[in-house]
Amino acid sequence: MNAVNDHDGDVGDERDVRDEGPGEDAVVEDAVDRDAFGQHAPAGDAFDCARVEEALRRAAAVLDPLPDALREVAVDAYALHDLDARIAELAFDSLVDALPVRGETGNPRMLTFRAGELTVDVEVTDEGLLGQLLPPQQARIEVLGGPQTGAVLTADTMGRFASDAPLAGPFALRLRAGGAVVVTEWLRA
Repeated sequence: MNAVNDHDGDVGDERDVRDEGPGEDAVVEDAVDRDAFGQHAPAGDAFDCARVEEALRRAAAVLDPLPDALREVAVDAYALHDLDARIAELAFDSLVDALPVRGETGNPRMLTFRAGELTVDVEVTDEGLLGQLLPPQQARIEVLGGPQTGAVLTADTMGRFASDAPLAGPFALRLRAGGAVVVTEWLRA
């Protein structure tokens, strides 16, 4: 049971008096610095945003801590970005842009990405993917699927590449041709 000393109407006097030790209310009470919110500050004092931010961070750490697995995925995802990479934007997606054919099911998904003069055509099926770079050129292609790099493919002199690993979840392609790095937009398989 919580006891509240409400002598002057200040909520900051709330304390947890359970026998089993301080409960969540007491921890939150310790995590939130009431002075940072200006409740006890004398008139004319400036509002201290840094103290408010720190108090909110401490309260969030107690009430809603970030799971370690999520933190690891976020750090890994950040590590995937290439500062010098050009983004190949989606120019065509058969799921959105193509006219459906009546009675046809299980058609491969056709995707076209463009980055400057480079075009990447990709056909995604249940069995994997096929693709071609235009203009044709050799390249190293990484299939990205989350924080880990998936298959590493090689485009031949005609710019063709293939993978027999089915895609699941979000994916993108990172192409390295010559000194250039191009990364496609992320899509769901």
